[in-house]
Amino acid sequence: MDDDFQAVAARAAMVARLGESGALGPGPVREALLAVPRQILMPQAYVRRSAPDESPPRWDLLDVSRPGDRKELLERLHSGDSVAIQHDSEPILGRLPGPRRGGAITAMSSTMSLTADLLQQLELRPGQRVLDVGTGAGVSTAAACFVCGDEAVVTLDIDPHVTAAARERLSALGYRPATITGDGTTGWAAAGPYDRIFVSFAVRYVPQALVEQLAPGGRALMTLGTSSPSWQGLAVIERGQDGSMEAQLRPVEFGHRAGAGFDRLFLSAAFRAEIATASGRTQRSMLAPPPDTARGMWLTLDNLYPGLVRDFGAEDLTIGAPGCRSWTRVREAGHRRWDVTTSGPRDIWAEIQDAVGRWRAAGEPDVFWLHFDAGGGQHATSPNGALTWQLSPGETGDTR
Repeated sequence: MDDDFQAVAARAAMVARLGESGALGPGPVREALLAVPRQILMPQAYVRRSAPDESPPRWDLLDVSRPGDRKELLERLHSGDSVAIQHDSEPILGRLPGPRRGGAITAMSSTMSLTADLLQQLELRPGQRVLDVGTGAGVSTAAACFVCGDEAVVTLDIDPHVTAAARERLSALGYRPATITGDGTTGWAAAGPYDRIFVSFAVRYVPQALVEQLAPGGRALMTLGTSSPSWQGLAVIERGQDGSMEAQLRPVEFGHRAGAGFDRLFLSAAFRAEIATASGRTQRSMLAPPPDTARGMWLTLDNLYPGLVRDFGAEDLTIGAPGCRSWTRVREAGHRRWDVTTSGPRDIWAEIQDAVGRWRAAGEPDVFWLHFDAGGGQHATSPNGALTWQLSPGETGDTR
């Protein structure tokens, strides 16, 4: 096992930063992240060499065995940022390092602050049966094996190249969990039920198969999202010892990326430039835009008025609807005054204010209850029942 001083020091520094930021506390997850050599799980990784909006994009595949790549790769692996591990669904084992052009990244290892936080929320313990859905680089699988024992862990991914690489690299660490290729939303009933289920990609609704595979006393975590990447929720599903089910949807600042077949909206560079510079209908408002910390409101907006995407890189509050080219831009114009500019068939500012009013009438909730209907439908509701919406398994997005 290649775990030299440079890699050990980089890993310790990453864990220390996670602790200082509040993303990681003492306990078994911290010990697992200190113990697992990331360069064994990700001996190769991509770095982007092109600007974010440059087309076609350019990538370099770095290899830890190449002296010229090693320093940059170790820095990337231990930066805490997400790590790109697969390009255009390619075989991962046996690749030649070097440049790639065009295409897209099709598998990643998630940011460490997100992974660490969710692994802690799972409250892993020795002997628990764990289903890790969305294997990726195998980081969360390795952590589960470290804490629970590899004989109790199943990891599942839809891409056979991802599972093949994870199987080989987890084995190099001495871990031999069941590594399965298949649709993560159907789970793996053969080894269930599970005490813990962890889904590392966003889904539109809670897959019924995963609910059925959750053992009494079990807990499942997954990101719930819509076609918009801007506002997401964390579904926390718990089964009581008596078999009863309780589930919450918690608005979060960050969540996992969408899974396979999940179309996502985005604001193109041209559309962002249009919003920033174009004129439209401008009105003076005494209503302040909702703060970013009102995550329950933004999650409400996303579900009541789908199809909106926020440009978080803009100086002003900027939201667009790529499907119909509507947009709104809100700029401060003085003490408790804002200039609101809108364009297109949708009045996004009016939609925001309606969502704010309904969220406030519901008691400004920062958590919602998830309900599983007898017919297979699902809906979220505020604790006082005043605000509710359906979770749609069939939503698709216009990705222009």
